[in-house]
Amino acid sequence: MTKVKKYLNSILVVAICVVAIPATVFAKGAPDSFADLSDKLLPSVVNIYTKQNVKVDRRGGLPQFPPGSPFEEFFKKFEDRNGEGEGEDEEDRPRTRQRMSLGSGFIISADGIVITNNHVIDQADEVSVRMHDGSEYDAEVIGKDNKVDVAVLRIKADKPLPFVKFGDDGKSRVGDWILAIGNPYGLGGSVTAGIISARNRDINSGPYDDYIQTDASINRGNSGGPMFNMDGEVIGINTAIYSPSGGNIGIGFAVPSNQAKHVIDQLIEYGHTRRGWLGVSIQAVTKDIAESLGMDREYGALVSSVNKDSPADKGGVESGDIIIEFDDQEVTEMRELPRIVANTKIGKSVDVVVLRKGKKKNLKITIAELEEDEEKVVPATADEDEADVPSEKVIGLTLEELTDKTREALDLDEEFKGVLIAGVERYSPAQERGLRRGDVIVEVTQEEVSTVEEVMDRIKELKDKGRKSVLLKVYRRGDYSHVPVTLEDDK
Repeated sequence: MTKVKKYLNSILVVAICVVAIPATVFAKGAPDSFADLSDKLLPSVVNIYTKQNVKVDRRGGLPQFPPGSPFEEFFKKFEDRNGEGEGEDEEDRPRTRQRMSLGSGFIISADGIVITNNHVIDQADEVSVRMHDGSEYDAEVIGKDNKVDVAVLRIKADKPLPFVKFGDDGKSRVGDWILAIGNPYGLGGSVTAGIISARNRDINSGPYDDYIQTDASINRGNSGGPMFNMDGEVIGINTAIYSPSGGNIGIGFAVPSNQAKHVIDQLIEYGHTRRGWLGVSIQAVTKDIAESLGMDREYGALVSSVNKDSPADKGGVESGDIIIEFDDQEVTEMRELPRIVANTKIGKSVDVVVLRKGKKKNLKITIAELEEDEEKVVPATADEDEADVPSEKVIGLTLEELTDKTREALDLDEEFKGVLIAGVERYSPAQERGLRRGDVIVEVTQEEVSTVEEVMDRIKELKDKGRKSVLLKVYRRGDYSHVPVTLEDDK
């Protein structure tokens, strides 16, 4: 029995080891070296050099003095002795100097298509590309996009060029190893390694922010360079750093490859970006807004206004709707919607799900092409000396009916319905939310109002239902917004 017992114990030990092995298999250690991968990738990474001719005052960096100052004549004579400003014609002749800048890029095709950041080459008069082997080429700008910060260049060589391919950044996870290669401070061909620190970062650089964050060393001159995964695929374009000093502190950002590739394909085909357009103004669904609408959580994009004759208007979207699904994709945050819409094929008919007064509604919308926004004309605000109009106070607001005078001052037509905010109590929840005199309330928690009595009744109704806040749809200078205001207890 003793031998049998020992045999069973040995089996148990082996079984424990076998079970324990998978726990360590999934934890990948750091690579022994990045040398082989670097050797493979370096030839396809290039340095970008630009020149911009900038007009300057003919006295350049010399001190400037008021006309008629005795110093003005002194420095004019000083310039004349140095061969500048000789003759009246020279005095009026503009001078220019060249502004130099540098960045990084990478080749994605053997025939010389180069990718970099828009801000690297924007407003440049000349763009040059230096290869890893030292050869240089003049570059032609094929297209650029300032919203995603991507630019496409082309160089012409007498031989096929080394290139790299894009990978699917969606397969990369926080904690994965990456390589960054670029031209920091003009030191071309610099390789740094790190990990993906975070995904989906919004750094307020544009409407489509969705950056990959990394701790790999990225400095000035790295802009436009590639971020590689361990398979040697480009999963990002290094674009920005966060640094109070301007140097690396371990917080860098890259445009994800899937987002960049969508823009690059369009720049190559059309020379500009073609984005989908829905035609709505949106805002985030905050905790207060969600509570005021009886939602169990904050998600989706709240529609503040709908452009007339836009795809959204034709598809039945209404102001106050909350878009929770777009083309079979859940909208968990407001900032996701512009990116999803922009990447939708123009002319495509998509399914959209909205929450309207607590109920889901399915819509069908055909996406159009986004045009450049036209500048809005801001109408005048209400006069300070309004006529004596009966008013009521509620939730820190003094409310009045719209009069002919206020309609004229606010540029409202006769059919416009709403209630004027004639005053806002200091330190009230309404003031904290940014409401001010001259705003017009057009809805209270998704119910239209046109009289002060309707506002008062609606607020009382919501209080009776136990709501802790109300959602006001407010018109101000041509724009609409939804503002949640806390309902204070009656004193």
